[in-house]
Amino acid sequence: MKPKKTILCVDDNEQSLSIRKILLETRGYRVLACKSGEIALEAFRRGGVDLVVTDLIMPGVDGSKLIEEIKRLSPQTPAVLISGHSKIYERETLADLFLPKGTYGPAELLERIRLLLVRKRGPKRPLELRQRVPEAEHATVA
Repeated sequence: MKPKKTILCVDDNEQSLSIRKILLETRGYRVLACKSGEIALEAFRRGGVDLVVTDLIMPGVDGSKLIEEIKRLSPQTPAVLISGHSKIYERETLADLFLPKGTYGPAELLERIRLLLVRKRGPKRPLELRQRVPEAEHATVA
């Protein structure tokens, strides 16, 4: 059985956080739910996070600043920024994806997360290809 991917889910709205946590857990993800950017940074620093989903507007460390710090620590970790206050996010962000609340369904969120995780993992079996290349170099062409 392959290990579950771990998603750090951050939102100061407990109801939104709970809904996202249940949605992701029912699809087989391990979810670390945090109510603030500060708590989320502590959780991220402990390691093992494969992807971050965060709300934009939160007291203290907001979603944009949280993603900025996470990308500084781990540039390859995908990050999704979600907001109910902005239909189009105008500030620069390091998020891999911005989703305005209410403009996407659960299936779209799950598919976007799946694609970001696949992109992070990269192509399957690159090691096998590298092992075959030396064999090809020694082959003689008739």
